[in-house]
Amino acid sequence: MKLLLVPTLLLCLFSLFRSENSKPLSEDSPIVTGAEQIDAYLPYLQGKKVGMLVNQTSIIGNKLSVDSLQSLGVAIKLIFGPEHGFRNNASNGDKVADEIDPKTGIPIVSLYGKKNRPTPEEMAQIDVLIFDIQDVGCRFYTYINTLRDAMQSCAEAGKELIILDRPNPNGFVDGPILDMKLESGIGRFPIPITHGMTIGEFAQMINGEGWIANKQQCKLKIITLKNYTHDMDYILPVAPSPNLNTQQSILLYPSLCLFEGTIVSQGRGTYMPFTVLGSPALKGKYDFTFTPKGIQGMSENPLHKDEVCYGLDLREYDLKAYRKKGHINIRWMMDLYKAYPVKNKFFDRSQSKQMGDIDKLAGTKLFKEQIMAGKKEKEIRKSWEPGLSNYKEMRKKYLLYP
Repeated sequence: MKLLLVPTLLLCLFSLFRSENSKPLSEDSPIVTGAEQIDAYLPYLQGKKVGMLVNQTSIIGNKLSVDSLQSLGVAIKLIFGPEHGFRNNASNGDKVADEIDPKTGIPIVSLYGKKNRPTPEEMAQIDVLIFDIQDVGCRFYTYINTLRDAMQSCAEAGKELIILDRPNPNGFVDGPILDMKLESGIGRFPIPITHGMTIGEFAQMINGEGWIANKQQCKLKIITLKNYTHDMDYILPVAPSPNLNTQQSILLYPSLCLFEGTIVSQGRGTYMPFTVLGSPALKGKYDFTFTPKGIQGMSENPLHKDEVCYGLDLREYDLKAYRKKGHINIRWMMDLYKAYPVKNKFFDRSQSKQMGDIDKLAGTKLFKEQIMAGKKEKEIRKSWEPGLSNYKEMRKKYLLYP
């Protein structure tokens, strides 16, 4: 179906759609996402061939934005799928293949496999690209990398990127600034662990700080949030990835993902990932136990698979105090390292292929050294202060919300 160009018919169709599908994310939430403001961006799509970089979090009311916009006659030519795929059917780190979406018949191009951004040939098939993905506000969460890559493709092709902004559930700023000598797929930008920006704000920073190759500029149109501030609690309506399947896991993620650089399990291979911590070697130190198993679509070969792990149950942990301070929790890292019986194995990646690089996750080699040296939390945090101060000053230029 071709896009209706007659304004009165278009607005009539939109009004009917909005009444059925633009339900609030929660009854208590005053926030209106960019995607929900269809009247703000639908006119820019008239008569254009559209690409959409989206996943299962890209919703309008109770429908995926691809399905919603296609039903309005938007000419969607390509869907670009990031890590975990378009409909969230791939495990962490799994390569995602190109396919045809069975529901819409639209080709899906994977950006998490052989390539990480749209090619010139793919960009030639569209006039505009929409980016609508829920981020969780962490440096090591890969969707900000996907954003930068999409901006580069748009800049090179001279195409506009429309960002449908969404709230950041971890809207505070904390952690060491990435040492760019440690740049990797889990850290591409000189920012702290929690950057305190929405995806729209971060896109402005990418442009403003010249983080696209050859300092190219991407033409941006950001559909901003309504009724949003960075200090608001925001409950995600859809899990952003298979192992962030509860609100508690999303809020704990900035603190617990650091443990991927240790021999301590973060609960991958259970139905409570990123809400528990433990290791078989901590038997006798902690009473709480869990046993990781292979779970299809979540974690098929987790750390300590089929081994009983002893550690911490954080599912009911009250995060209000830390969130009020705007801090990630590093006490758990300090305490579990202290309790671990063989200290030289705690960060040793030769223990398991499932272990990540703690230096790349933390963004600095100093953090591991501080933990091993038994430094106090206050001293560790003090070492972050100069970098955080500079970052916060830089960040101010790109904020769209108080």
